[in-house]
Amino acid sequence: MGRERVVCESKVQMAQVMFPPDANQAGNVHGGTIMKIIDTAAGIAAMRHCRTNVVTASMDRLDFYEPVFIGELVIVRASINYVGGTSMEVGVRVEAENLLTGEVRHTNSAYLTMVSLDDNRRPTKAPGIVPQTDDEKRRYKEGEARAQRRKALRKKAHKP
Repeated sequence: MGRERVVCESKVQMAQVMFPPDANQAGNVHGGTIMKIIDTAAGIAAMRHCRTNVVTASMDRLDFYEPVFIGELVIVRASINYVGGTSMEVGVRVEAENLLTGEVRHTNSAYLTMVSLDDNRRPTKAPGIVPQTDDEKRRYKEGEARAQRRKALRKKAHKP
């Protein structure tokens, strides 16, 4: 498992230009393309935190605030908000930048639950997270509350 880690040790920022294969005939980037980029960034942040393989357990509600178009730069930032036992919440923010004008728009936000896996692909304890800044402490508390809600919903959904 290893020592507890600070949030900045596992933060991820990725950028990718959107091309025609990423979009529909109107030039809007497919939601699935954005979802894949979000999942990739969250997975990298979780692996950097745990230094193990990880798997996506869930993605909370994903809203599309603004469309992303062909030719725009998609910027994705991911960081660990909260760590439970074997799972962790990764917060992901997506922005689109028009490279000609410099305009940047917030297009998506999502919370993913990632699970740390051992060599046998079974869940294993993840290192704790130590929030340092006021923002990280707020995200930790909010992430903990969301994790409790997710757990209660799973329990309710699995009742016979």
